[in-house]
Amino acid sequence: MGEEVTAQSYTREQRQRYREKVRQNLDVFERMLSQSRFEFDRPMTGMEIELNLVDETYRPKFANAEVLEEIADPGYQTELARYNIELNVPPRPLPGDAAIDLEEEMRGSLNAASAAAEKRGAHIVAVGILPTIMPEHFQGDWISANNRYTALNDSIFYARGEDIYLDIEGPTGERVATYCDSIAPESACTSVQLHLQVAPTDFAAHWNAAQALVAPQIALAANSPFFFGQRLHAETRIELFSQATDTRSIELKNQGVRPRVFFGERWITSIFDLFEENVRYFPALLADVTDEDPVAKLESGEAPNLAELRLHNGTVYRWNRPIYDIVDGTPHLRVENRVLPAGPTLIDVMANAAFYYGVIRKLAADDRPVWTKMSFAVAEQNFRSAARDGIESRLYWPGFGEVGADELVLRHLLPLAHQGLEDWGVSPSVRDRYLSVIEGRCKTGRNGATWQTDAVRTLQARGLDRQSALAAMLEVYAGHMHSNEPVHTWPLP
Repeated sequence: MGEEVTAQSYTREQRQRYREKVRQNLDVFERMLSQSRFEFDRPMTGMEIELNLVDETYRPKFANAEVLEEIADPGYQTELARYNIELNVPPRPLPGDAAIDLEEEMRGSLNAASAAAEKRGAHIVAVGILPTIMPEHFQGDWISANNRYTALNDSIFYARGEDIYLDIEGPTGERVATYCDSIAPESACTSVQLHLQVAPTDFAAHWNAAQALVAPQIALAANSPFFFGQRLHAETRIELFSQATDTRSIELKNQGVRPRVFFGERWITSIFDLFEENVRYFPALLADVTDEDPVAKLESGEAPNLAELRLHNGTVYRWNRPIYDIVDGTPHLRVENRVLPAGPTLIDVMANAAFYYGVIRKLAADDRPVWTKMSFAVAEQNFRSAARDGIESRLYWPGFGEVGADELVLRHLLPLAHQGLEDWGVSPSVRDRYLSVIEGRCKTGRNGATWQTDAVRTLQARGLDRQSALAAMLEVYAGHMHSNEPVHTWPLP
C-alpha cells in the first residue's frame, strides 16, 4: 500500500494548498538534483509482493484485518481490498549469495504467514489475478479499512463523473464488458514490485532501459489469464489496472488527455522529467498537506521529506515509477518496476527479479543503448503485445527485427542477464539457479498464464463447468505454489 492519509475527502481550499506545496516540493527537488545530495554508493534492491486470500472453496476471503492480526508481522500490510495483503521485503545489496538467502527468508516468512492465515480460515495465493473473483464479490463490504483507499475510490469517481466501463476481449473472443461503480476491480491486480536504487546521473539510463525491457518481462512472466470467469489476455492485469483506475470520461479520452496508468510518451534525460510531468499533467487525487517547509529544511542542511510530491507521485501509476525516499536522514532515488504479476512460486518470482536486475545493468551501461535505436512508440507497442499474447508474443528489438519473445530472450537477453548479474558480483550459483528457470520457460513455452489456461481447458474437457474448473485449477495451483517448483515444470491436473 502507499502512505496512509489523514482524511477520506478534501475541501477546495485543501486541494489548492496541496497544489502549491507540490509545486514548491518540485522546485526543491530540482535544487537537490543539482547539488547531488543522494545516497548511491551501495546500490540496494527491494521487493513487494501482493497476495490474495481465499477460503476453503478457493473463492476470495474478505478477512485481511483478521489474517494480519494473526500473522502479527509488520512486514505484512493491507492492500486495496479485504482479500488482499502485501509482503514488503527489506532492501538489501545484490552481490554474492544474497538472493538465495532472501529466497529462504521469504519461504520461511510465507510459510509462517500461511499457517497463521489458516487459523482464520484463509489460504494465501500468489497469482496475478485471482481466477475465481467474480462481480458479485464486489457488491458487499470489499474495501480495506484505510483512509487512503476510500479517498482514492471517491476521488477517481469524482474526477470521472460516471461509472467505470471495463471492456477487455481475449484472443478467442471471450470478453468482459461491464460497468463498475467502484475501483474494486483494481484490487484483482496483484503484482510484484522490484526496486533498484540508482545515482541521479544514472537514473535516466536505468528508467529508459526498464521501459524497453517491460515487454520481455511480461511475456516471460504472464500469470493473469482469467478475470470474471473469462479467458482474456495472457497478462490481463495490465489492461484491467489501466481501465479500473482511469479518471477520464470518454470525452477526455477523445481529447487525448493522458491516462492515470501511464506508460509514458518519451525517453527521458533526467528523473526530473518524470516528476515534472506528474505535476504538469495530473491533478491531485489525494491532498494531505504537511507543515514541512522544504526550503528551510534544505537550507539548514537536512533532507526534506517532500511529502506532497511523493504522495502525488504515488497516485500516478507508471509501470516504471520514479521514487524519492529518505532512509536514516539521507535521500536516495529508485526505479520501481511494477509490471510483474505475483507468483506462481517464490523461485519464479526470484527468477523474474534476477532476469530484470541482470539485463537492466547491461542495457543501462551500453554505449549505444537500445532506446537510441527504438522509438518510444514501438516500446509501448511491444508492451501491449506482450500483455495480450504473453510468451507467444512477437516483439520488435533492434538488430533482430520482429522476433518471438522466447527467441529474443534465449538468443540475446538471457546472456545479458548472466553478464549483468556477474557485473553486480552475484555468485554463479545464484545466476544458475534463477536464470535456468527463465531458460526453462522459453524452451517449454510455459509460464503461469499458459499453465492456467491449459489446466482449465483440461478440467473442462472432463466435464466441469468454467466456474468449477477455475476453482479446481486454483486448488491445484496453490499446491504447486507451496512446492516451490518452477511453473514450467508443473504437470497439468
